Amino acid sequence: MSHEKNSTDSGKQKTKPPNGWFHHIAQRQLPLETETTVFILVNILDFFVTYWLLMSGGFRESNPIANWFLEGWGVTKGMLLYKLSLVTVVCLISQIVYPHRPRTARLLLIGGTLVAGYVVIHGLRLYLTHGPAPAAEPLPLF
Repeated sequence: MSHEKNSTDSGKQKTKPPNGWFHHIAQRQLPLETETTVFILVNILDFFVTYWLLMSGGFRESNPIANWFLEGWGVTKGMLLYKLSLVTVVCLISQIVYPHRPRTARLLLIGGTLVAGYVVIHGLRLYLTHGPAPAAEPLPLF
């Protein structure tokens, strides 16, 4: 990899980094890294709690958009596709908005984290209050 050399007014040589977008992303800190990381982690937790509730029986998805994904692709693929899509869109929007309105971008991620955190707490509360669905009676052997 070669670097272009620029001369400054003082006559010293200064190395100019490559202008590629990948190099820019790999070498620089992205805006809102902490907020984005927390948002992603809380949404991963939401995925696992929701999956656990749905698989334990007796619970259903109350979000109609998430339910559409579940009906179309099943519990595992549907929930994963829904969560990945949602998280990706929110993270991209926050990165696009950040240069123009940093406070709005930060509030978007914090608000999304709070909503997902509430869903996690609500799901755990439902499970603790109502417990898993009773086990089905085993089928007779003969």
